[in-house]
Amino acid sequence: MKEVLEAGVDRLYGAGLNLFTKDELYAIHEATMDVLMDPGIMVTEEDARKVFEENGCIVNHKEKNVKIPEYLVRRALQTAPSKFLLAGRDKKFDVVQEAGKKVNFTTFGTGVRVFRFINGKPTIRDSTEADIAETAILTDWCENIEYFSLPVSARDWSDKGAQDVHELFTSLTNTAKHFQHIDPVGDNIDIYYEMGKAFYGGDEEEFRKRPIFSILLCPTSPLQLHDNGTKVIMKGADYGIPVNVLSMAMSGATSPVHLAGTLVTHNAEVLAGIVLSQLYRPGAPVWYGSSTTTFDLKKGTAPVGSPELGLISAAVAQLAQYYGLPSFVAGT
Repeated sequence: MKEVLEAGVDRLYGAGLNLFTKDELYAIHEATMDVLMDPGIMVTEEDARKVFEENGCIVNHKEKNVKIPEYLVRRALQTAPSKFLLAGRDKKFDVVQEAGKKVNFTTFGTGVRVFRFINGKPTIRDSTEADIAETAILTDWCENIEYFSLPVSARDWSDKGAQDVHELFTSLTNTAKHFQHIDPVGDNIDIYYEMGKAFYGGDEEEFRKRPIFSILLCPTSPLQLHDNGTKVIMKGADYGIPVNVLSMAMSGATSPVHLAGTLVTHNAEVLAGIVLSQLYRPGAPVWYGSSTTTFDLKKGTAPVGSPELGLISAAVAQLAQYYGLPSFVAGT
């Protein structure tokens, strides 16, 4: 299995960025626990609210509000695995995703346009299924990229239905590395599962031991888990598919303008998704994810190349280490 880099180790190489003391991390945790109880999390899907309610959360079904006690958060952190396998179609590309300081790299997603030179002239157009296939093949060649995340979308399928299914199929058939689907549709996870089993000749047990793809969902900031997200979490847990719970809070828009406040919002959203996963299926593999950044008040955009994103990503990685969870953060 491939050896990967480590960040912040006590050696003469590698770089680390420690933003908090243990006391400061605990202060963020405590503030997050307050938020999870007041105001709590909006959960729009009834089945998900029932999972929370049956396990001791305070649920208001009329207002679709869920208040999560700290003891349930701590229980979820005990059952969430600190490492799990991201299998490639070719075993030489297997990756162990784990808590701590080992670093893996993946492609960024999911763009909706591509920039290409055609006959020497720069051209910008909507991305297509063919672009996914080409980037998947290129990713297989790139030794420094451990697994393939959906980098662009199949916009040529956007008005035909089942776009997400085509994105999964095209990715799986064009990379031998593990694939992470960034835009899964909860109602179609059953189809994904059948496709994953098909690779193993229909062997359910083998797919669960060696999942060749994973899925990602984003809570809706601020402090909401909507129908698609909860379906992705619960169906992923049902089928043993690793799930990346990734907040995309925007400081100054959907979260407080101060970065520390944004981290509390972010932390509450991700932990709420992880708690749901672990209440529903203890031991289900999950990431602590982030693409949280700031809001550009002048241009009305979310700049993913800003220095604030780098600071937030470093802080999120440290929070994930604090909780003993594998992390997934955006790069700048």
